[in-house]
Amino acid sequence: MPSEMKVEVLHKETIKPFLHASTRSCGAQTAKMLAYFLLIIYFFHPGRMFKPTIGSKDVTAPKANNFWPLANGWGTLLCNSGVEQKMASDIKVEILHKETIKPSSPTSHHLKTCSLSGYDQLTPEIYVPLILFYPNGGDEASIDHHALFADRFGLLKRSLSEALTHFYPFAGEFVFNVSISCSDHGAGLIEAQVNCPISKILDKPDFQILGQLIPTSIDSKQAETGHLLLVQVSSFKCGGLAIGMSISHKVADASTLSAFIKSWAAMALGSAGATDHAVPSPEFGIAATLFPPQDILNSQQGTMEFPPDKGIGKRFVFDASKIAALKSKAASATVPNPTRVEVVSALIWKCAMEASRSNLSFTKPSVWSQVVNMRKRSGKTLVENILGNFLWYFAAMSTESEVDLEILVAKFRKGIEEYKEKYPNSVGCEDALQSVKEHGNILINDSIVTYSCSSWCRFPFYETNFGWGQPSWVSIPSSEFKNTIILMDTSDGFGVEALLTFTEEDMAIIERHEDLLAYASVNPPVI
Repeated sequence: MPSEMKVEVLHKETIKPFLHASTRSCGAQTAKMLAYFLLIIYFFHPGRMFKPTIGSKDVTAPKANNFWPLANGWGTLLCNSGVEQKMASDIKVEILHKETIKPSSPTSHHLKTCSLSGYDQLTPEIYVPLILFYPNGGDEASIDHHALFADRFGLLKRSLSEALTHFYPFAGEFVFNVSISCSDHGAGLIEAQVNCPISKILDKPDFQILGQLIPTSIDSKQAETGHLLLVQVSSFKCGGLAIGMSISHKVADASTLSAFIKSWAAMALGSAGATDHAVPSPEFGIAATLFPPQDILNSQQGTMEFPPDKGIGKRFVFDASKIAALKSKAASATVPNPTRVEVVSALIWKCAMEASRSNLSFTKPSVWSQVVNMRKRSGKTLVENILGNFLWYFAAMSTESEVDLEILVAKFRKGIEEYKEKYPNSVGCEDALQSVKEHGNILINDSIVTYSCSSWCRFPFYETNFGWGQPSWVSIPSSEFKNTIILMDTSDGFGVEALLTFTEEDMAIIERHEDLLAYASVNPPVI
C-alpha cells in the first residue's frame, strides 16, 4: 500500500433490526410492503416515498434555550428540507423572537398519557403545514404597524396557551409509537418579520418564500424541532400578517388541525371581548378505544430518508365558472353529477398520464391513490368529530393509452363506491393491515406509476377569525416529491387550487397542456 494512502474510520454504530420481531414474523415481504405502503398513502403527500434506513440512530439538532433551532444552521436545514435554495428576489424573512408556550392550566394527572390509536401508529412522523394570510385592511398611513402587530401577537400568544389547555396532547411529547406524554412541555412560537408588504407575496406566490413562513419543514422530526406543534407569526411592512403552523402528523390530520384552529380562534375572540364563541372541549382517546393500537406497530420506528427523485411544484387555480364547464364536459350516464374534486382530479390525471407517455415513449399503467376522511363515511355518529388520525384511501387504476375525462371520473366514482361497499363502517386497523398485504406490491411496483392526491376542500380554514377578519388566502408550501397532488378551496369556496408536484420532464408538458390551461390559470394573483 503506498504510504500516502490512508483508511480512516469515520463512524461506527450498532445496527438493530428495522422492524419489531412480531412484524418480522409476518414475513419479509409483508414487512417491506408495510414500511413503504403506509407511508405512500398518508395525508396530503401520500405519494411521498420514504425509504427505511436500517437502525434507529437519533440525529438531533442542537438546541438553544430549550427551544428548537430555527435561525441559522439547523433552521436553514429544516426550512429547506436539506436542499439548498435561494431566496426569491429580495424578500427576506427574519426571525425576531422564539419561545415555548405552555397550556394556561396544567393537564390533569389522569390525562397525562394519551394512547395512540392504530391509525396514529400507521401515520409517519412528519409535520403537517398550513399558512393563513391576513392583509391589514385599514388605512396603512394612519396605523402604527408595530403597535398593531404587538397587540395581535400578544392575543395570539394568550389564546394559544388557552387552546393548548383543551388540546393538551399538542403540548406533549411523542413516545416511540405508543403514546403522547401530555407533560405540558409546550408548543413552539416564533415571531418573524418580512421586509415587504403582504401584497408582494399574494401577487405572485412563490413556494420558496412560503417555505420560510412555516416553522419547520414537512419531513422534520420532533427530536429536531423539540415540539409537536409550532407556530410562526410573521409581520409585513403594510401591517398584514401570516400565521404559519406545523403540527406533528402523529397527533393530527387535516380534520383535527381544523378543529384546533377553530378552537384557537374562538379563544382569541373570547379574549378580545367577543361573545358566543365557546367551543366544546375536545375529547382525546376515543380513537384509541375504537381502534386500539396494534402490537405489530408498537415499537420504535427506524429513521426515514427521502429518495433523490424529487419534483418541482406548480400552482394551478380553477375558478367556479371553469369548474362548472369541466363538470359539464366530464358528466356521463354513469356519473351525471360529478363533484369538483372528481373532475379536477380526472383532468390532472389525464394530463399526467399523457406527459408520462410522451417522455417514456410508451404507456405505463397508473394508479391514482385518493385519501379518504373516514369521519364522514363511517356511519358512526361517535367518530364524526374524532381527533387524531382517521384516514384511509381508495385507488383507481388505468391501463389505457388513451383516456377521456368521462372514463376517469367513472373510475373515481367506482373506486369510492367500492370503498363504501367494502368498508361500510370505516376501515378497521386489521383491515388496513390486510390491505397492505393485498395491495402493497402494486404501489411499490416500478412498472406502475402512482399518483397520490389529498383534498383539503371543505375544511373551514377560510372562516378562521382571530379578531381581525378572515384570511385572504390559505395555502401550504408545495411538496418536493414527485406525483403528489394537493387540492384546496379558493377563498370563495367554489373553486379549487391545485398544488402539483411532478418531475421536471413531466411538469414541462403538464404546465403547457392545452386541456389543463383551458380550465386552470397558472399561479394567478391571490388578490
